[in-house]
Amino acid sequence: MNISYNWLKDLIDIDLTAEEAAVQLTRVGLAVDGIHPHGDDFVIDIDLTSNRPDCLSHLGVGRELRVITGKPLTAETQRHGEELEIPYPTVLSPDFVKIENPELCYRFTARIIRGVEIGPSPEWMVRRLEALSERSINNVADITNYVMLELGQPMHAFDLDKLAENRIVVRAARPGETIKTLDEIERKVEPSMLMICDAEKPVAVGGVMGGLDSSITEQTKNVLLEVAYFDRASVRSTSRKLNLVTEASYRFERGVDINNLQNASDRAANLICDLAGGELGEFVDVYPRPTESKTVESPDISKAVKRLTGLEVSAKESLRILNDLGISEDDESPASGSNSKIFVSPSWRHDIAIEEDLVEEVARHAGYENVANELPPAYHAGEYQHTEETERKIRRTLADQGFDEAMGYSFIDKKHDDVYELVPGLLDHRAENKYVELSDSVIEGAVRMRPTLLPGLVESARVNFNQQNKDLRLFEVGRVFASHLSEDNLPTERELLSLLITGKEIFEERALPGRELDFYDAKGAVESALESAGITSAEFEAAEVKHLRPGQSANISINGHPIGTVGRLNEEIAANYKFRQPVYVAEIDLQTVLAEPRSPVPYAALPRFPSIVRDVSFTVRRDITFGMVRDTIKAQSVELCRGVEFVDVYEGKGIAANERSLTIRLEYRSDTGTLVDDDVEQVHARLLKAVEENLHIKQRF
Repeated sequence: MNISYNWLKDLIDIDLTAEEAAVQLTRVGLAVDGIHPHGDDFVIDIDLTSNRPDCLSHLGVGRELRVITGKPLTAETQRHGEELEIPYPTVLSPDFVKIENPELCYRFTARIIRGVEIGPSPEWMVRRLEALSERSINNVADITNYVMLELGQPMHAFDLDKLAENRIVVRAARPGETIKTLDEIERKVEPSMLMICDAEKPVAVGGVMGGLDSSITEQTKNVLLEVAYFDRASVRSTSRKLNLVTEASYRFERGVDINNLQNASDRAANLICDLAGGELGEFVDVYPRPTESKTVESPDISKAVKRLTGLEVSAKESLRILNDLGISEDDESPASGSNSKIFVSPSWRHDIAIEEDLVEEVARHAGYENVANELPPAYHAGEYQHTEETERKIRRTLADQGFDEAMGYSFIDKKHDDVYELVPGLLDHRAENKYVELSDSVIEGAVRMRPTLLPGLVESARVNFNQQNKDLRLFEVGRVFASHLSEDNLPTERELLSLLITGKEIFEERALPGRELDFYDAKGAVESALESAGITSAEFEAAEVKHLRPGQSANISINGHPIGTVGRLNEEIAANYKFRQPVYVAEIDLQTVLAEPRSPVPYAALPRFPSIVRDVSFTVRRDITFGMVRDTIKAQSVELCRGVEFVDVYEGKGIAANERSLTIRLEYRSDTGTLVDDDVEQVHARLLKAVEENLHIKQRF
């Protein structure tokens, strides 16, 4: 942002040189990149961050200098209507301006000035505009640019006589419509774009650029001056789609002062009457849904500054800084004897919302350079909290199994609503809106905070598939969010663990080259993660899960408390992402897991004698799970049986449609000697008989 030093001095009577002003502005956070001489003036180049659109004008920078110097702003930046004796009661017909899309245009003012004479601008205005890289066009067009640079409010002047029926309609573009903009390019517009139209056609792209056909020319006699406030996201989207970034769109998409429209219109009207003649006509202000001022409460602003920054700033000085910045005390603030205050955020400061924002304003003007250089007190050596250490163990365990950790966005598209089953207890069904909405998303379409990690992992899989990387093991540990009805109305936050596997084994075993990953690999990964957290009592129960394929999905619980799900993505989701191979996912409530009591870690001496392994296959009904078989075997309390493992499941040729083949592995070992087959056969037969009788299944081989 380029600022004229002489122009600043017109707005505020400062006794600083250009260099001194630049140093002070940099000190309070408006970083000055350079100072460039221009005739008898200096141009100060300020590198503004996107959260400070209020400083995209000389008035905004003047407010900062008001705090720095204690000097008042001159009356030139205040109201101009009184000087002109503008006949505000004389308004246009209510039908003169019609806003069909109030969600895209919050406020629209129009002023008519008749009998103007179009000509060149005076030399002083041309010099100022050229110093700031603005080309002089004619007196009326130059005035609109001049006021934008002075007050930060973009505006546009139409030739009133070129508007069909002499009226304005603010609406979305219609299919097939085009407009030739001031740069003489015919542009095709889309229904998502906001247009300023007359009774027949578009005459300007709302918030971006005016149309050529209604522009000011030497023949113009009657002017319609438009000063409006457009939706930031709409202007940003339109500007990007048209590949057309202007000074106006740059300001509108960052946010202008909705309460400064009439003041800016007065200022421009004043200059037009002075420099182009003419007579002020009617004025209309269409403001369908007036915005309310934002308030911020601070129990004690001075203590808050000390607590958050370490700076010692008195309450009196803190209030002076805030008041000079336009942040005033609310009339409903407690009595003067109380330190608690309610502050009203000015309409030009979109970034003031919480007490910490007030602290930042005080601290940057009090001077970050005054923060003492000292280490925070440390009473003991730093260490990980128990939950942090457990999360680290889970991450290491999964990484050791070949998983890569993913880091997804915390916000997602609403198209994922009701696609995935969420972890138990996350949603508060009393809340009118279950999800946490974003007021201003940085990614188009991503309008809410994520209630699940799975969409991010599935999207990562899609990207990998497109790069021909089809063998994946991914996991993510992160927070999810949901609305919650409570006294503080803060959303619910939960820490979750999600994982995704697909393709073939990354580390191929010699006995099973190229084995496809399946449900049991996903289940095993979940078990390993839980065991690393000290949880050995996890239970898996077949269940119908919204986003998973029937027959290949399960609920996960600990001590009867559900914590998540595991299984194969259903056909609908797979088809939407064009997945041509099975994808298995799991998601568990890590916060609940971390709160569970830990099972003691058992220790035993290494076995002195070898074991004997027996594999056995059963023909089982589909409702019989490996867990049921394992529990039946363990219930027999056979000392020689040291382990029961899942090996394989088979469905297909030779097996009835309502059945499947389940293969398990039993390990036998003695602590007193080496077993032989005769030692095992009798015990093995007893275990198989118990399984067959208790579960009513048959041994295949």
